[in-house]
Amino acid sequence: MSLVAEAPGFLQVFSNGTVKRFIPQTASSSAEWSNISCTYNSKDVIIHPSKPITARIFLPTHPTSSDSLSQLPLLVYFHGGGFCIGSTTWLGYHVFLGNLSATAKTIVFSVDYRLAPENKLPIAYEDCYSALEWLSSSSEPWLRHADLSSVFLSGDSAGGNIAHQVAIKAIKANILNIRIKGLVPIHPFFGSETRTELELADSSADAVAMNDMFWKLSLPEGCDRDFYGCNFDKGETEWSLFPAVMVFVAGLDFLKERGVMYVEFLKRKGVKKVSLVEAEGESHVFHVWNPESEATYLLQKQITSFIQSL
Repeated sequence: MSLVAEAPGFLQVFSNGTVKRFIPQTASSSAEWSNISCTYNSKDVIIHPSKPITARIFLPTHPTSSDSLSQLPLLVYFHGGGFCIGSTTWLGYHVFLGNLSATAKTIVFSVDYRLAPENKLPIAYEDCYSALEWLSSSSEPWLRHADLSSVFLSGDSAGGNIAHQVAIKAIKANILNIRIKGLVPIHPFFGSETRTELELADSSADAVAMNDMFWKLSLPEGCDRDFYGCNFDKGETEWSLFPAVMVFVAGLDFLKERGVMYVEFLKRKGVKKVSLVEAEGESHVFHVWNPESEATYLLQKQITSFIQSL
């Protein structure tokens, strides 16, 4: 048994198909409403027990009197990790999403989907879309104040990719009681067989090789990086129905180029409201590794403004 792929500190894949994941610090959910020192509470729910697909719900704990009587926006979040690693239980995601819920006065629904290489694409897309279907008919008490006519899809890295694909699936399926008002991809993970300038630069060679490895592990057998799930230019939908989009990129991230290209692509397709926000001097998914940094707080405020503007 030999090692065939590795993301040091996170993932090892062996020749016999065995996958070993190294889990960073995690956070358990807390369903205790009595914790008044917190600005949010969280709870885990099961979407599909046999697959399995689960989610963590974050609720702001101190709504204003008007908030307590009205419905709150719902942000559905998909974690990153090259489709191969990551979880909503990771401490960085827990802190970031909990604080975002409190800042934006928004219910956050963070999905744990099945991972590659055991579950190659499009399984992640299908799992995350099934979370929307679950939301459309759920009687979960913590969602009683969720406004299903004000739903936002978000995610970082691979999760930003998933948000795009789930939006396309939702447009085609037309879930009647869910209205997706906006997309918030953070440092989205896209690619193609054609390299960008930064991908060709020597300074990002190691990072590019790591991303190529994740694509190789997650793409369906026989597919290359021009698979529709990797190359957004290969996907089609009724673009006039696509929601508003705010794309976040990081200045030190070689995937920044892909984010800019994604914005230009959506504009060419006629998507009505598309904007780009760059965090200068920041690296890929900085908000996960530094969930209480000034840059992360600014990101949360920018997402809040986007939600409130629609």
